[in-house]
Amino acid sequence: MGAKLYVGNLPYNVTEERLQQHFAQHGSVLSARIITDKLSGRSKGFGFVEMSSDQDAEKAINALNGADFEGRNIVVSEARPQAPREPRPGGGFGGGRPPRDRY
Repeated sequence: MGAKLYVGNLPYNVTEERLQQHFAQHGSVLSARIITDKLSGRSKGFGFVEMSSDQDAEKAINALNGADFEGRNIVVSEARPQAPREPRPGGGFGGGRPPRDRY
């Protein structure tokens, strides 16, 4: 088991500090991060918490998965590694279309 946890179904107004405090009741927390939308800056409703040990991570999963957190039943599980992303066609600039003939 890894010490990095996925936390889903978070209330949209919860802060990283509040998330860290909530998990600290079940062990030592190294970091808490809420994932936000790049354009709006709003929470996407999930995040990650890194615990200092596998034992603390297991305690947090057992205690908090399905538990109420500020009005929502959160999902807590071991975080999976991020899948590698495919490169975008066209190098990410210009939409990958060939140039138009201007004549």
